[in-house]
Amino acid sequence: MKKKYWIILSTFILCLSIFFVSTGQASIFDFSTKKQDTVTISREEYNRLQRYAQMDEILQYIEYWYYEEPDVDALIENATRGLLYGLEDPYSFYYNAEEWSDMWADDEGEYGGIGLQLLGNYLDYTVTVTRVFKDTPALEAGVRKGDLLVRVEDIEVTAYTMQDAVNVMRGDVGELVEIEVLRGSEYLTFQIPRAIIHVNRIEYTMLDDQVGYIAMYEFAGESQNEFSAALKALKDQGAKSLVVDLRDNGGGWVDHAISIADLFLDEQLVVYSMDRYGTKDTEGYSTKNGKDDIPLVILVNENSASSSEILAGGLQAAGRAKLVGVTTFGKGIIQTVIGLNNDTEGFQMTFAQYYLSNDQPVHKIGITPDVTAEMPEELKSHYFELGDMSDPQLQKAWEEAKGMIQ
Repeated sequence: MKKKYWIILSTFILCLSIFFVSTGQASIFDFSTKKQDTVTISREEYNRLQRYAQMDEILQYIEYWYYEEPDVDALIENATRGLLYGLEDPYSFYYNAEEWSDMWADDEGEYGGIGLQLLGNYLDYTVTVTRVFKDTPALEAGVRKGDLLVRVEDIEVTAYTMQDAVNVMRGDVGELVEIEVLRGSEYLTFQIPRAIIHVNRIEYTMLDDQVGYIAMYEFAGESQNEFSAALKALKDQGAKSLVVDLRDNGGGWVDHAISIADLFLDEQLVVYSMDRYGTKDTEGYSTKNGKDDIPLVILVNENSASSSEILAGGLQAAGRAKLVGVTTFGKGIIQTVIGLNNDTEGFQMTFAQYYLSNDQPVHKIGITPDVTAEMPEELKSHYFELGDMSDPQLQKAWEEAKGMIQ
């Protein structure tokens, strides 16, 4: 995500300690010393601060009349969260200092948690377990792919509260976390100890008949470099065509998707973004130089979202890859992650919608595969080992890839 929109919230914080006067001056009053000081601000900033005067008035009542000593910092933090919740966008939310640090630790691929990958649905606001990582407490406890996460401790989990639930599931190793899932019509509760989670984002192997196979679980960390290394290793082992599995991949960094597309395309546009003002932006969404003409099949499902759709849809629109599976999730919006001025906190915010190079929209539509391959209902929560050809969708993708070898 190369584009950053930096929003300065210092005025919001400042307004909580300022009374306003009509002259364009702000009087700062210290209740403990009874001393008053005055600063001069611009009319523009004064008018902006006036918008928060009611919030400041309420805070003053709380500070001096609430029956217990309030935690003002916590009040301000929750007000900041509420600002982003007010967008009614499950993909826009605030990170406090601890959450900000944890988010970057997660991107590095190691953190204290229970081992779940989640996807929030913007249509019905449910949160689905799309992956249970290998050798993790969640897998050992019995959580399965396809479970709906409905509660973490005392948090009722929806797409809007998913990040709050994730923050609770992460933390000190060894401590128990209680979660509740809905599996079919049955509610199941698990007490799961946190452990160090090692995230494997790329796995690869050779399939029969000179078909290489790369399973990619998310676009994070060094995933673009790991993908490139996997492609080289498979070609060294004799791969003449390639299956890239993006099923249940909820996305991640957009520039990783573009970098991977760059391995297979000549210089051209993959996607473009459009903001609310109708400004079209192609910068950062184009490939630079194609290098590889290996026949390519991309495997997708209903949980392939965001950067997965950019990679799959971009290569499909360019005529470079055949898509196998079912229609994708349909998350055609892009978020930017913004660090605040204190360098310890930040937030994530949706800033644009994206379109494929052929002007095809993705949001709330998804991408239709070239070849439909359904997963039988009874196998949707089944865990297949890497390259297991009893997986009917992989079997179909392999057949297509094998048929593309010259």
